[in-house]
Amino acid sequence: MRDLDHRRLGRELGLFDTDPLMGAGLPYWLPDGAAVRHTLEEYVREAERAAGYRHVYSPVLGKRELYELSGHWDHYRDDMYPPMDVGGEQMLLRPSLCPHHALIFRSRTRSHRDLPYRMAELGGMYRSERSGVLGGLTRVRAIQLNDAHIFCTPDQAVEEAAGALALISRAYADLGIRASRHRLSLPGGGGKYVADPALWRRATALLREVLDASGVPYEAVEGEAAFYGPKIDVQITDPAGRESTLSTVQIDFHQPERFGLRYTGPDGARHRPVMVHRSVIGSVERAVAHLLEEHGGAFPPWLAPLQLVVLPVGEEQEEHAHAVVREAVALGLRAEVSGPAEGSLGARIRRSRLVPYQAVLGAREAEDGMLAVRLRDGRRPGVLPVAEFLRRVEGRVRARGTALWGPA
Repeated sequence: MRDLDHRRLGRELGLFDTDPLMGAGLPYWLPDGAAVRHTLEEYVREAERAAGYRHVYSPVLGKRELYELSGHWDHYRDDMYPPMDVGGEQMLLRPSLCPHHALIFRSRTRSHRDLPYRMAELGGMYRSERSGVLGGLTRVRAIQLNDAHIFCTPDQAVEEAAGALALISRAYADLGIRASRHRLSLPGGGGKYVADPALWRRATALLREVLDASGVPYEAVEGEAAFYGPKIDVQITDPAGRESTLSTVQIDFHQPERFGLRYTGPDGARHRPVMVHRSVIGSVERAVAHLLEEHGGAFPPWLAPLQLVVLPVGEEQEEHAHAVVREAVALGLRAEVSGPAEGSLGARIRRSRLVPYQAVLGAREAEDGMLAVRLRDGRRPGVLPVAEFLRRVEGRVRARGTALWGPA
């Protein structure tokens, strides 16, 4: 069995690394890894914009009083970093984005005509993970989270949560990954959950309605809920059989009440919104780790750090190869030349085995404005004009998904 551990693959492919001086659980991204991360983040932002979300930025710090109000300080303190004294005030690195988004929502007067109000952010949050559980990109202390909160009327909550679940499903198809199961995460015993049985029952009933309507099989598991409400967890499984949560959908009545969130209804009275928490790909770190292991480093074409390598047979074709790369880059593709100085043609082809598209350029191809095309999976579509080949590659990248080739 191939070793598909993302930690080995990430270092071997030059995607990310760590340094003791930065600290455990704090990986840094190398250029190729940064290209994957940036592409993934832009994909999510584009999908969210198309689904009616508005993007915001909020600070990674907040006053202790903010997290006391949200309930994080009482229920989540063990996973938070200790307060810092700043000008006589206690400041905390945020463990979650939802308190900040609640403040943004309540910063303006809201009408029922504004709802649902879909607010999204790719933002940093920080968890004080124990050293023994840290590993690669899956358990880190500084997390870039694809987070969103939908503020809606109670009648809109099921439809909004269902829309979030559908967005997750579409993203998984484009990324070439699959959910191993869906879990309805409910509270368990102990005092880590908000004590309001009526709100728990109401939120749980709505999430069951979402899952039943979606048709996906699921199981209810106690002890896995967020402290403020139940959630749908979309579970993934790595090649070693370890299961983890990648995406979530939650319905929350607790924080709108804690923050005193209101909107004006059609009757002119003030009403309490529902807060739907939603993450399409969870943390960027865990998503990239899973993609690495799922695809063995052979990312879908649109996500690959290098999408096209042009291979001139001899030095005489290098200038032409660089011209092809300039055309590809102008189309938004990530392309490079791998010339004779880097070894024999066979060695260069083997070294580029994870690149989706390889284009060999010999004397005849250069003279005729053609390229001998090779695909990562071993197929050879033949010799194509440069413009046609680049157009087809650009089309596949723009279409996303996992297919390498398709109709012209």
